This record gives sequence, C-alpha cells and structure tokens, in this order.
Amino acid sequence: MTARPWLMCLATALLAGCQYLPEQLQLPSGPSSQQSPSNGSSLCQAELPDFDNESCLLHDWVAFGLASQRGDQAWREATLTRLEGESNERRLARAVLLAWGNRLQWNLASELYKADLHAAPADLQPLVRYWLNELEGRRRRAGQLAESRIEREAAVEENAALTEELEALAEKLEQLTAIEQSINLRQQNE
Repeated sequence: MTARPWLMCLATALLAGCQYLPEQLQLPSGPSSQQSPSNGSSLCQAELPDFDNESCLLHDWVAFGLASQRGDQAWREATLTRLEGESNERRLARAVLLAWGNRLQWNLASELYKADLHAAPADLQPLVRYWLNELEGRRRRAGQLAESRIEREAAVEENAALTEELEALAEKLEQLTAIEQSINLRQQNE
C-alpha cells in the first residue's frame, strides 16, 4: 500500500514536467507549428508546393500530400486546374493530387511520379519514392481485388450452372424412379 502514493507522485511529476521539455520535443500547437524548424521567422506551408524554399521543402510537400488525401473531388479538381504547366514541380504536385483520385487517375499519377522523380531535389526524392511505392501498392491491391471479384463471379456462375445440372439430374432420377415403380406394379399385378 505504500507504493501507491509514490506512483501517484511520480505520475503527477511526469505530467507536470512537460513544459520543461525542449521545444523540438514538444508536440506542435498553433501557428508556430507551421514555422520552419531551421528558420523560426519564415512560415512554411505554401498552398501549392514547389522546389524553391529548401527550408520548407519537406513540410510543404507533406502538407500538400495530406491536403490531397483529405480533400474531396471538387477540391482536387479545382487544385488540378491551378497546377497546369509542365515544370517538374507542377507535374509532381499533380501526381500527388491524382494519387488520391479515382483508379484511372492513379495510372497517370504513377506515370508522372516515375517521369519526374529524378528532377525532385535530393531531400524530397525519398518522400516521392515512398508515395510512388504506396500508390503502386494500392494499384496492385486494387488489381488483385478486381481479379478476385471476377473469379468470384465466375465461381458463382459455375455454381449456378452446376445447381441447374443437379436439379435436372434429380428430376430425371425422379422420372426413372417413377418408371421403375410403374414397372414393379405391373409385374406384381400380373
């Protein structure tokens, strides 16, 4: 019973001491979470990501990736029109956006990722590679799901055909049984 007060004191001390953690270890909250870790005065999170601001590069692209994932179809379409152009950063941003669209858009996103991955800054390439691998995994799983649905439908059709054949055989068996009973009755009557 004497350990219980010590555990309570320890838990209280741990919870109360969170404000003494270094700022880098604290959870982000409020507008300061959008500041660059290397330069506290410049705000990150451009609406459309680019390759220009190295200190915000990963932050802006991750934020755009999350917005693309969370956005609805209308937001994606509006943002897609704003991402027109053939620069590598615009094409990669379109890939990020299209990766969260429908399955037809996934194919285009994959092509864009593969074509422009090499043009991304070195610090951004691992993230883009991760997104490409994640997209390819989704495409593969969607393909497997489509194949399994086709196989299931074929099995259901085959099962229905076999059921019809069994019902036809059962009907013929009943007819043969009726004929056999009729022959047996005739023989008994004779």
